[in-house]
Amino acid sequence: MTEQQPQMDNDEISLKELIQKMQEWIAYLKTQWKIIIGIAAIGGILGFVYASFQKPTYLATTTFVLEEDKGGGGGLGGTLGLASSFGLDLGGGGGSLFSSTNIIELMKSRFVVEKTLLNPVIVADKEVSLADYYIQINELKEDWAKKPTLKNISFPINADRTKFNIQQDSILQTISADLKKNNLTIVQKDKKVTIISLTVKTENELFSKFFCEQLLKETSDFYIETKSKKSRLNVDVLQKQADSIRAELNTAITGVAVESDNVYNLNPAFNVKSSPSRRKQVDVQANTAILTQLVAQLELSKVSLRKETPLVQLIDRPILPLEKEKLGRLQSLILGGFLAGFMIMLYLVFGQLYRKMVA
Repeated sequence: MTEQQPQMDNDEISLKELIQKMQEWIAYLKTQWKIIIGIAAIGGILGFVYASFQKPTYLATTTFVLEEDKGGGGGLGGTLGLASSFGLDLGGGGGSLFSSTNIIELMKSRFVVEKTLLNPVIVADKEVSLADYYIQINELKEDWAKKPTLKNISFPINADRTKFNIQQDSILQTISADLKKNNLTIVQKDKKVTIISLTVKTENELFSKFFCEQLLKETSDFYIETKSKKSRLNVDVLQKQADSIRAELNTAITGVAVESDNVYNLNPAFNVKSSPSRRKQVDVQANTAILTQLVAQLELSKVSLRKETPLVQLIDRPILPLEKEKLGRLQSLILGGFLAGFMIMLYLVFGQLYRKMVA
């Protein structure tokens, strides 16, 4: 008990000293009230001026549902399984290459963003690429006017990215990196559902809307093309085979007719002369059987392709006028005054402490 008593006394003394010090600092700051109020007023005025000249930002938001392969397929899965048991590969099963997380990263990838920037948009009844529109609204050509290599730089609509020169590559990469870092937000609202929200925030209302729409389009196209690539290639191969066999069948049918005409009213005793007609009939039967199998495979493959194609379902799209964000003047005045006042009080307190230490 005797050991704890001094500790409690020390704690009590420390608390009293702390309160006393605080009172001293408050008293000191009261003596500097003119400086504090003056600096706070300047901060408030600066905040008000900043809000007055600050450009608003426009938010273009779109939400969509991502369809993922759950490995089921119901009746179609049974049909494909039955077909595979006979050695028929009908595609299907795009796999889990694109989960929700992968789609988000895909939308942020340089490949998709740069491809989006080369898409055409209509501005003032004129078709331009999004990259050229970005350069126009940010007045970048004024800064490049004195640079011969950049003076006439432009980005044609749907241009071949591999044929760009080093200046075009550099500018497009810079624009892409800036948009991804400062203007692009992509989130999955809930891990339990595959609803993804894409938001583009820029100082130009039309650019926010255009870029949001085109970015989703490019991602959706790439996603659909990649996800259904196996089934689509399978359909193309089967279609070519079916067309080829159908042409052979038509030729064989014509050949049977020709040979039949050649042996019309022929003496039945001459079997050799009727052999070409019989061979053509065998070709017709064989090609008919092959074509029947190919058509069945082709139709099943088309069903599989249709199953995998609708992968992105749009829920909401950006509609003009867009949501506008701008810091209010009164809010900026209060915030600027508070921050300036707080900073000057810290400066005064630490300045006083420094003077006491060096004294």
